[in-house]
Amino acid sequence: MTAKTWAYEDFVEGTSLDLGTKLVSAAEIIEFAREFDAQPMHLDEEAGKASILGGLAASGWHTCAMFMRMLCDAFLLDSTCQGAPGVDQVKWKKPVLAGDQLTGSLVVVARRLSKSKPQLGFVAMRSELFNQRGESVFELENSVMFLTREAAGSLA
Repeated sequence: MTAKTWAYEDFVEGTSLDLGTKLVSAAEIIEFAREFDAQPMHLDEEAGKASILGGLAASGWHTCAMFMRMLCDAFLLDSTCQGAPGVDQVKWKKPVLAGDQLTGSLVVVARRLSKSKPQLGFVAMRSELFNQRGESVFELENSVMFLTREAAGSLA
């Protein structure tokens, strides 16, 4: 394991992190939908316009996948992340439409060391995606497990 920039100690309660931006294309909405969520509003512009979504809309699961890519690119791939024990809450608040520019942010809500594995810490996070109009389209709350810097160093 090579040295990682982000370890448990780096996640301080109240810290806000920028997750960057992502332009959502019609082609990727359709490609994801064909593979994983083949509902008409995710496959066809006219069907999307005829739905309550108002246009070709990304599946909620596609929105989760885009969020995960943004999280990975922002810091997760350069961290001591050991996965997550689950997701506490996901909210799809507004449709993500073809052409939307998503911006993401994350706030560290709490953190604690594991009682049974003190080299491992749990970091509770609240994440959000916004469209180009500043409207919140997605919220996620979950905890992520990170090794401490000392534990990560012993694996190098």
